[in-house]
Amino acid sequence: MEPLTHTTPRSTTVVLLILSTSFVALSFLISFSSCAQQFYVSHYCDDTTVFKSNSTYQSNLNILLFSLSSNSNNPYLNATISQSPNTVYGHYYCRGDITRDVCRDCVKSAATDIVQRCPDSKIGYIWYEMCTLRYSNHNFFSTVIDAPVDYLWNEQNVSDPTRFNHLLVDTVNKVATTAASDSERFGTRDANFSQFQKLYCLAQCSPDISRIDCNRCLLGTIAFLPSCCSGKIGGRVLNPSCNIRFEMFPFYRVTASAPAPLPPPKKQGSSSRKIVAIFVPVVVGGLIPFSILLYCLLIRKKNDAPSKENGGYVLISAESLQFDFSTILEATNNFANINKIGEGGFGSVYKGKLPNGQEIAVKRLSIKSMQGAEEFMNEVVLVAKLQHRNLVRLLGFCLEGDEKILIYEFVPNKSLDYFLFDSEKCMQLDWQRRYKIVEGIARGLLYLHEDSHLRIIHRDLKASNILLNEEMNPKISDFGLARIFGEDQAQAKTSRIVGTYGYMCPEYAMRGQFSVKSDVFSFGVLVLEIVNGKNSSYYQTDGTEDLISYAWRHWNAGTAFELIDPILREDCSRSEVMKCIHIGLLCVQEVTYRPTMANVVVMLNSYRVTLPSPSQPALFLGSDMESGEFIEGEEMQKLNQNNLISC
Repeated sequence: MEPLTHTTPRSTTVVLLILSTSFVALSFLISFSSCAQQFYVSHYCDDTTVFKSNSTYQSNLNILLFSLSSNSNNPYLNATISQSPNTVYGHYYCRGDITRDVCRDCVKSAATDIVQRCPDSKIGYIWYEMCTLRYSNHNFFSTVIDAPVDYLWNEQNVSDPTRFNHLLVDTVNKVATTAASDSERFGTRDANFSQFQKLYCLAQCSPDISRIDCNRCLLGTIAFLPSCCSGKIGGRVLNPSCNIRFEMFPFYRVTASAPAPLPPPKKQGSSSRKIVAIFVPVVVGGLIPFSILLYCLLIRKKNDAPSKENGGYVLISAESLQFDFSTILEATNNFANINKIGEGGFGSVYKGKLPNGQEIAVKRLSIKSMQGAEEFMNEVVLVAKLQHRNLVRLLGFCLEGDEKILIYEFVPNKSLDYFLFDSEKCMQLDWQRRYKIVEGIARGLLYLHEDSHLRIIHRDLKASNILLNEEMNPKISDFGLARIFGEDQAQAKTSRIVGTYGYMCPEYAMRGQFSVKSDVFSFGVLVLEIVNGKNSSYYQTDGTEDLISYAWRHWNAGTAFELIDPILREDCSRSEVMKCIHIGLLCVQEVTYRPTMANVVVMLNSYRVTLPSPSQPALFLGSDMESGEFIEGEEMQKLNQNNLISC
């Protein structure tokens, strides 16, 4: 999937990135001085909202840009000019590690440049090396804007992509946390890639947004890295409200203290020599204990042979995650019926509260479960490692006698189907919330498929397995049927078909073949359900047509908008609705033509990506599924209880 298109061709943008990053690497010691050249990175002009030449809006915009560039002595500033309907809102923010002089020069360059690049647009964004500037005819202050998104990369590859990608994911997630917690919403972090190579990462949000919004924005931005920059020695993802960048050279000011104006160049050079003089012996001295530690780890790795069944990964001890049974009894008031919030073939779920006041969801598995204690603990450790805001977080477990208990974070708003398929509760899901749910599910699946330490195939993605938190953000749950894939494994085959009819891809239902594209198919069905507001089997009253067939018929007839839930038609984004229907149909094609979840995330977040035309869906007749080869719902759970490892 191509990145967001703007007026600079992609090849030119990549060349600019390589040239600019190379220059920064070579001139790092002087790049923070007031005379440092300001480098343009990218821009975006909203061509759907334009103003006429010599109009009041243009006059107000010129005043705004002059005001911002003339008062750029602080790292952040916003301004508003005039009143509606010609009001212009604008702000800039500079990188948190630069001096005021550099900030001022950057803002002046950006303010001059954006007028040339967006001569008649009412909404514009421009990203420079040291600052970001934007303006709009709508008030965007203290609000996260998730689009447009642009990304750039260095075309050179790293020597060990797999290890590098794991290090990158870990480091950018840590730097995102640092930036979100910082009062200026800025953070940097480095990590050792090899003996002589370091990875340098930077994260920044617009200082006017909250810590929570900053963290959400950065995590969404990080989700684009696999699409653009996997295995590359450098790259960045740009968003109006936040940005992420990584390089194999120190492109920011490396310091252990808060940013402050740098000393004069002469002293700066002296300081740099001192850093080298201290750093080199420390590194050399550290090689001895590092070598001993590495030797011990290699010996341990040799003794603990990885299991091929689990994708070649060693599953560590679960002791640190274990809860006492007495603690669980106290938290749930001895599993009182009043605390029961769910029940199925797997067992029952209870709401509980730990002594520290934290609310939890306690899944008490059926005593009839065939899963052994060792397999159960392995599953616990695996799922506990899956940390993403769009996945339900496993806090721990309890294993005592016949009791097998899983402790999850408590998600207050139940599951998506509880709202979506109810004639009254569905009113709480306006289009904005539904689109946000679609995006969140996509990002959660992308994490499972590409960004987590293991490649996970969920295999039972459906509305009832999407939980909603207090802000109606989605969290994928129930990994009882999930399978682990090795890094080089593309697909697998099984003789036991498990899942839920309506969400199950035909190659799995009929031949037992599954892969990441199986989850993509289920996601496509789920997207169509979210748009339509009806269960996938709703249209099968006469046994001839399901939701996929219904959607495909409308698509071919040019009446796809008729699919939307009637309660949304008065207040929705027609372009977003059509995009979701389009993506849904792309996801339910034959397996060869389905997009990856990385492609899907880019489609959802970019407004200028051209989507390919969908082909006829990969459908199977309902009669094919009456042979008893598949199991669904609670019966499936009874026969294949929590089969993450063994199935």
